[in-house]
Amino acid sequence: MIGELAALGAAISWAVSALFYGKALQQARPISANIIRLTLTGSILILFLVVLGKFTFLTSLPSGVVVISAASGIIGLGLGDTLYMVSLSRIGVARAVPITCVYPLFTLIWAFFLLGEPITWAVVLGAIVIVGGIWFLGQGAHAGEVDAKKKSLVIGMVFALLTAILWSISIAMMDVAVRETPDLNHALAINTMRVIAIAAFFFAASPLLDRKLGFLKVPKKTVIALVAGGIVALGLGWFLLAYSFVEIAQSRAVPISSTTPLFSTLASVFLLREKVTARTAVGSVMIVIGIFLVFLA
Repeated sequence: MIGELAALGAAISWAVSALFYGKALQQARPISANIIRLTLTGSILILFLVVLGKFTFLTSLPSGVVVISAASGIIGLGLGDTLYMVSLSRIGVARAVPITCVYPLFTLIWAFFLLGEPITWAVVLGAIVIVGGIWFLGQGAHAGEVDAKKKSLVIGMVFALLTAILWSISIAMMDVAVRETPDLNHALAINTMRVIAIAAFFFAASPLLDRKLGFLKVPKKTVIALVAGGIVALGLGWFLLAYSFVEIAQSRAVPISSTTPLFSTLASVFLLREKVTARTAVGSVMIVIGIFLVFLA
């Protein structure tokens, strides 16, 4: 039960963080936003470990775990989350989050090709339902929209799908790292390592990634929103997912964590006042149903 609750907590955390990101991206470019989010959140997580007297768990991680954790952070939090922010800025929370949450499907594909796990008819049905859900999300645009708006919608959806692929790879790598040191303290250390690895890279490369150093010109309120979202998503959400891997199998934890669209769709309506059409709602529900069909087959 603890593992399932941790995975559900991760889903809720990511839904909440999407609201912070959605607001912040109205005032900051995705790459600038990610540099701020990662750098400041990474610093806070290190301080958190020091205050709790658990910093030694970070420094004592086996070298292999450090490498896997760092690679997971670069792939998922660096590349994946930057594309995620681009998709959020282009198509909004209600559309972007459900599409990115098809990452369990790709996790299954990796297991098929790399581990030889079989694909059943239930899995095929789940995949069809997921694709149908994505199609519904893409039909939310009005027929009278200009071509530029439609092009932005397509780009946003493509980036959201790429995000899902990168997240699935990152999650698989994090699961490997957690299995090497399966306890609460090391799960916290591994999650921190993921964040600080990509944070250090992004900050060092900021003159190249953000040539005008736009992250230094972001308004304070936007910075606060990004840090808040970072703490909720990177500090709490990803830690809860890592801990769920300690308690239950990935095949149970991942689909539970992917229920984020249900929470984000509701939140985007009541808090961000985004227009969520019937098609968007149906698409979100279809994606979640498809994910469960895939993993509960």
